[in-house]
Amino acid sequence: MLELRNITKRFGDVLANDNVNIVVKPGTIHAIVGENGAGKSTAMRIAYGFYKADSGEIIVDGQARQINSPHDAIALGIGMVHQHFMLVSTMTVAENIVLGAEPGSEIALDLHKATTDIQGLSEEFKLAVNPHAVIEHLSVGQQQRVELLKALYRHARVLILDEPTAVLTPQEVDEFFAILRGMRQQGKTVVIITHKLSEVLAISDEVTVMRDGRVVGQVATKDTNAAELARMMVGREVLLRVEKPDADVGTAELSVKNLSVSTSNGTKRVNDVSFEVRKGEILGIAGVEGNGQTELIEALAGLILAAHLTGAIRLEGRDITRVNARARRELGIAHIPEDRHRRGLLLDFSLAENSILGVHYRKPVVSTAGVFLDDQAIRKRAAQIIEDFDVRPTNQELPARALSGGNQQKLIIGREFELHPKLLLVSQPTRGVDIGAIEFIHRKLVALRDAGCAVLLVSAELEEVTALADRLLIIHEGRIVGDVDPKVATIEQIGLLMAGGH
Repeated sequence: MLELRNITKRFGDVLANDNVNIVVKPGTIHAIVGENGAGKSTAMRIAYGFYKADSGEIIVDGQARQINSPHDAIALGIGMVHQHFMLVSTMTVAENIVLGAEPGSEIALDLHKATTDIQGLSEEFKLAVNPHAVIEHLSVGQQQRVELLKALYRHARVLILDEPTAVLTPQEVDEFFAILRGMRQQGKTVVIITHKLSEVLAISDEVTVMRDGRVVGQVATKDTNAAELARMMVGREVLLRVEKPDADVGTAELSVKNLSVSTSNGTKRVNDVSFEVRKGEILGIAGVEGNGQTELIEALAGLILAAHLTGAIRLEGRDITRVNARARRELGIAHIPEDRHRRGLLLDFSLAENSILGVHYRKPVVSTAGVFLDDQAIRKRAAQIIEDFDVRPTNQELPARALSGGNQQKLIIGREFELHPKLLLVSQPTRGVDIGAIEFIHRKLVALRDAGCAVLLVSAELEEVTALADRLLIIHEGRIVGDVDPKVATIEQIGLLMAGGH
């Protein structure tokens, strides 16, 4: 149905695709997996016309085709659903679906016909989407179905889905997979770009594995397993589970009482939240993204103005609600932010300079006189972080933007661990990080917990947060709606709470 033949693509000095060959059979669900930066999304964006290959061919229905834009791909029956949805929130489902392919004449839009066609497609593929609904009133899972309908409305026979389950609850994932299986039965061909091996094994017929811009294997799903796929992705054996002893829990390090966080227009993003994080434990917070996790962590880190807060935040019994971010770091709070580019790094600064952010005003980073930076002390600190956290490449003078996402994350984690914190606030620790670095980061978090640190962990990866956490809170629309033992609670129970159920 679709074949990439000897596709090569460079971005400057970076070889993103190196003679990539991928064959997708008609009427199958084909998964493409690989570490961060392996080249899987680049290859599929070339198939969709987002990028143009430097060399190689795209074969559709057995014929070589020129695909210079998404318009060309759509004309050939290739559709793509991106990880971040491309929908206008104030418009209806029907209006979003026809946008750019409006039916009727140039002076009269025939939205009635479009609505009828969309309703028919929704029923045919069991998508259960109301064409008259406004996008902003739909759940994330329903919005994803709208994106699928948008491709089907344009007569897509091949659907390319980029990280399609990243923001779905477990129940929505099950429903979504049922839809994909129905599409396969209807003769559609589906390509999934993902890093979740359990989902690959559950839904796909064939798997292409990429590493360092090359295809290192294409196998039938029934003939492989998670360990083998991980080994192909990384090039070595990978521990796919978190190994940790039982927590040796101490007294409360952080106490949050009736905390609410409001936006400038008065909307409550965190609503009357109370909990404790104890020494020597990892407290996890699970929830669909956008339910107040970001605001909660930033409020605890001191990054939100006190005027937008009500309630109390205490560290070892001391009220720090009105204490600023620098003073909180001095008291022993470290923060690994969810957005490493916006909150974690200065991308044009060197690795050495980034290694001292947050401690750049105190010894040993500054001289005895307390006025000038001590270059030797900075280099020593950076070298220690680079060695302990396996940051590659090791050249301290490189700008942070020269590192892969995984190595940028390891630099931030190393910098925060170097503070020897009493409390670590960590949000999305492995987002965009390859499977080998995930294993490394998980080990470091468990080691910090075992050293007596209190860890508050927020992650959109349900498997990650349930594996790492000793206790688990579920957040929905800014409220804590559940407090469960991750060893006992099922994924289905947690998913129901994430969706606002009981």
